[in-house]
Amino acid sequence: MHAQRHQDEDGRWHFRHGPIDIVWQAEGDTKACARALQRAWQRFPHILPELVRELPFLRQPVSALQGHRFAHPVAARMHRVCQQAASAAADGFVTPMAAVAGAVAQDLLAHLVVPGIDKAMVNNGGDIAMHLAEGQQWRIGWVSDVARVFTQPHGLSHGLGDALIDGRIVIDHTLPVRGVATSGWRGRSFSMGMADSVTVLAADAAQADVAATLIANAVNVSHPAIVRRPAADLRDDTDLGHRLVTVEVPTLPAQAVRHALDLGLDCARQMQAQGWIHAALLCCQGQVAMAEALECGMQE
Repeated sequence: MHAQRHQDEDGRWHFRHGPIDIVWQAEGDTKACARALQRAWQRFPHILPELVRELPFLRQPVSALQGHRFAHPVAARMHRVCQQAASAAADGFVTPMAAVAGAVAQDLLAHLVVPGIDKAMVNNGGDIAMHLAEGQQWRIGWVSDVARVFTQPHGLSHGLGDALIDGRIVIDHTLPVRGVATSGWRGRSFSMGMADSVTVLAADAAQADVAATLIANAVNVSHPAIVRRPAADLRDDTDLGHRLVTVEVPTLPAQAVRHALDLGLDCARQMQAQGWIHAALLCCQGQVAMAEALECGMQE
């Protein structure tokens, strides 16, 4: 399949190439926006082939990649952020694929940011990279359960209607946040945990992506009613091998849910203390936990 693009009536652009489905928008000088489009479109068709060439290594645990050098910028970014985050992972296991959506968004954003662009956003299936000039801000839709979004025909990539969101997070240019990512056990990727959603704010989208994945994995309890299956039984091309992933979570006792959230919160606060993330919002079966950053604005 060749890369494709089209523009919505609201001015947002959709780029698609194989499994990559991106929505982006930029605001600023008209000529600058036209130049940003040209640069982004020139770059976009090369991203997927680059990743495919390095896929055998990207699916390996970062612990097995000591000394390996990735040839392409998106793969190198994926490896770097996942290697840095590995200490927060259960048993240290994480592969560079945990940051793929955020790293792709971050790479494309770099080609959109040209002089004259006031703000820009690249949304890769809910993993968002942002640019903000002085005085600018973005308002990001937030959902408490990713299943509500991924049952829609176009998922997160095509934006969130007001009926789907539970609130909005205001990202001002003064905040050290340029990436937002969300993960959950009913999202588009496998999870080892039971979080309905984990939304992370970080310095860039790749960092937010891997952090959301690992925190969502940590929101977990051992309960006989939770159904888990080896990832390889569900998908041939998984990077998780035979590790158990969550396929069904019934309504659990409130105490068990609280315990699972506390474990995820411990993981989030560890990342926050290390300067890895700015803030995180964790949701599971109607309960919420937050690794707070007081500067973040949350609107109902």
